[in-house]
Amino acid sequence: MRVDPTYLSSLTGALNQSSSTINNLTSELSSGLSIQSLQDNPVAVAQSALLASQIEQADTFVQSATGVGSRLQVADSTLGDVVTQINQALSLAVQGNNGTQNTSNNASVAQALSGILTEVVSLANTSYQGQYLFSGSQGSVQPFTLNTAAVPPTATYAGDTNVQTVEVPGGQKLPINLPGSSVFGSGATGIVGALSQLIGDISSGASTASITTDTAALTTALGQLSDQRQTLDSSLSRLNSASTFAQTSESQLLVAQSTLVSANPEQVATQLSAAETQHQALLSVISNLGNQEDLFQRMR
Repeated sequence: MRVDPTYLSSLTGALNQSSSTINNLTSELSSGLSIQSLQDNPVAVAQSALLASQIEQADTFVQSATGVGSRLQVADSTLGDVVTQINQALSLAVQGNNGTQNTSNNASVAQALSGILTEVVSLANTSYQGQYLFSGSQGSVQPFTLNTAAVPPTATYAGDTNVQTVEVPGGQKLPINLPGSSVFGSGATGIVGALSQLIGDISSGASTASITTDTAALTTALGQLSDQRQTLDSSLSRLNSASTFAQTSESQLLVAQSTLVSANPEQVATQLSAAETQHQALLSVISNLGNQEDLFQRMR
């Protein structure tokens, strides 16, 4: 009978392979991952890396959108307060234009309007996390300065007119700020300009026609502010929708990645049991070989 001279080396190789299989299966079972190294499944590793990149991008956007959304909410709330102030100013304008006002009454109304102008300028200088909301792209620059020494007091804008944007998944860019000059005006324009003119005319006892004109200008300026606020609200709504979509996508990507690299515990346990049984059988064969005087006796 011919004896395979490689029999013992084959047994040794099989035993080493069995040990390696047991180690790999044990590692899979303990880690829950079917892929321990690049060599295990290069294609799956590459796909997992791609999914990880997409997950990171989605998570980065969600985190960014949270901060931007909070900023937009503060800006919207601030503009809501401005609307309240301007509506009060319009009521005072009606009061100061009823044709029965005397000098003392006019002075009282003008003083109340000056207080509103001061409050509007303060709101226009609102900051969030150390950055002014309405200074365009110059977040560190206070957007408005109120000159109370002038008669009437005058507010001047010091920011720029740049509109900043955020890019949402899909490439669309949403405006996330409103330059103060487009919302509040400056000098003789916009809300601050209309308020200044109204204060000056009521203080000087101007004609009802002039005050009516001032009131109409303030109403128009309020409408322009409301239009700007609507732009901001639209960006906030679309940003929230994009963030929700990104969160959903991230969850789906995480599931896909987990499915790609996760081990099946029941299947791995079955494979491990079979591998251990085979390993013990190999050990038994090798042990029995050691108990024989020579291989020829075993082959009889």
